[in-house]
Amino acid sequence: MGKEVWRFIHSGMGSPSFNMALDEALLDWNSEGKMPPVIRFYGWNPATLSIGYFQKVDKEIKLEAVKENGLGFVRRPTGGRGVLHEHELTYSVIVPEEHPQMPKTVTEAYRVISEGVLRGFQQLGLEAYFAVPRSKEEKEMLKNPRSSVCFDAPSWYELVVEGRKVAGSAQTRQKGVILQHGSILLDLDEDKLFSLFKYSNDRVKERMQRAFSSKAVAINELTNRTITYEEAVVAFKKGFEEGLDIILEPYELSAEEITYVEKLAKERYENDEWTFKR
Repeated sequence: MGKEVWRFIHSGMGSPSFNMALDEALLDWNSEGKMPPVIRFYGWNPATLSIGYFQKVDKEIKLEAVKENGLGFVRRPTGGRGVLHEHELTYSVIVPEEHPQMPKTVTEAYRVISEGVLRGFQQLGLEAYFAVPRSKEEKEMLKNPRSSVCFDAPSWYELVVEGRKVAGSAQTRQKGVILQHGSILLDLDEDKLFSLFKYSNDRVKERMQRAFSSKAVAINELTNRTITYEEAVVAFKKGFEEGLDIILEPYELSAEEITYVEKLAKERYENDEWTFKR
């Protein structure tokens, strides 16, 4: 038996609404049998704060700081916390829930998919590994993360290099399809990130930021050379091929598919009702 062929879409720098609409469209097309499993890589133009499906904008986000920093703002179709998409490679994986390689539970499927990310770090010469929450306290924190910041909240099968989190991912299951997408940080402006969220007072903010620094790290803080976006694309494409034991075949979206995505972007992800609904 030869390896299974999945599609590979490298859609480049997209607007916040286009990026989220394309992930949703790929899920729909996979559900309808029009698209095999697919892995997509992309970036953001402008740099963007994305929030999880369940987050409350008025309670958690400083919208004036988002505007002051010239950032885009979008609500994801997946859960999880706030992510500043700036100097990073973003990935998404779309695969049927019934795929023979996919475990039934969210946690175990996350582990299988994230193997591709793990191998990508190894391609770059970084010794990444999965850390599993073990203590009762860590498991409780999973249910109720105190922070609005994605990389500050613990998750199952955390991807870790030198004891610090190096990738944040979120997953949803709809229409019989798994969509997992995540951020692979190349560089990170911590001060900018922490200026975007509301805290009860400055002391709490400072404490949170200090704790974050000890828990999260960007790739280029760990290397003695600068890893570019283009280099990361090559490494993580190989990583996914190895980790999932697949062949990734490049695919270009048709004009008709792009039109569909643009319509969805406008109707949902640029719609205030969706963005500010909670």
